[in-house]
Amino acid sequence: MSLTAEQRDLRDVVRGLLAREGLTGGGPTGDGRSLWRRLCGEVGVAGLAIPERYGGAGAGPAETGVVMEELGRDLTCSPMLGSAVLAAHAVLASGDDAACGRLLPAIAAGSATAALAWTTRAGHWDSDEVACQARQAHGGWELDGEAHYVLDGDTADVLLVAARGPAGIGLFDVDPRQDGVCRAAVPTMDATRRLAVVRLTRARGRRVGGDASGALSRARDLACLALGAEQVGAARRALDLTVGYALTREQFGQVIGGFQALRHRMADLHVLVESARSLARAAAAGDTPDDAPALGLRAAAVKVYCSDALTRTAGEMIQLHGAIGITWEHPAHRYLKRAHGARHLFGSPARHAAAIAASLLDQA
Repeated sequence: MSLTAEQRDLRDVVRGLLAREGLTGGGPTGDGRSLWRRLCGEVGVAGLAIPERYGGAGAGPAETGVVMEELGRDLTCSPMLGSAVLAAHAVLASGDDAACGRLLPAIAAGSATAALAWTTRAGHWDSDEVACQARQAHGGWELDGEAHYVLDGDTADVLLVAARGPAGIGLFDVDPRQDGVCRAAVPTMDATRRLAVVRLTRARGRRVGGDASGALSRARDLACLALGAEQVGAARRALDLTVGYALTREQFGQVIGGFQALRHRMADLHVLVESARSLARAAAAGDTPDDAPALGLRAAAVKVYCSDALTRTAGEMIQLHGAIGITWEHPAHRYLKRAHGARHLFGSPARHAAAIAASLLDQA
């Protein structure tokens, strides 16, 4: 699926900025915060999916996907996925205009980053399974619990918490600087993806919207679309590096790219990556806010297929590079680590495949 002229311009300006920052296929070599400020100030990436009335650009998942694909190419460490996509969409989907007006302008400008504390250690990311509890106390809300896999949770300026209260699942705006909040970064396989554990002990929170189950589901589904685009970008870059190596590495008197068996493997990877790209772009272009089931199925399909595409491509990258592919200095291991980490973010492919199967059976 081809990009529009505007989307190509967006892709080119993001790619050019990343190139000027010195990103070469293994993560940032400079200050990640400086890069994020430039992406927000010069391109406006943080506000792409946020409506204009809240300081954003009013674009859609397709434009977000263009940026995510470029960030995925070089495994760029940024709060784009956690703040500008997951947390921002949770606030938007809450339907709380006052909260949107209070929180989204700073997120859109990139002057503040947001994190959504939601899932348990199991990491299912189900809208009816949250890690925290909320209760009314002293005229407000108090929250307790321990949320895992919080994207950029240790550094975010805005902390949103999904918690179960007396009337069901709610979304709460919690000041991360108060005494009842403990945030700790956790070691990850993918060093370019910051995750944290957020522990709340009688933390005070402000309710955002009403029942949050639908808002959480929508935010997760749109995050899956964005993650799929990122996985496609990483897979494409991994394949390009592999093809480039195969055209220069000589064995038995000829470049290894001339061996038919290796050419077939790389051709199969090309088909896999391009089909994943087509699926991710088509799913993002077809976003319909009022059709939650359709969005959920598209997001699940993207999560399953793009996860498998990156996992297979990254694995083949190491195999086709031979001995150099398992060295610390070569970026191949970084792509494999990103593949494994992204595969389990927002629910495993197996859970998403099960959701697709259940939907098909219901329609039968």
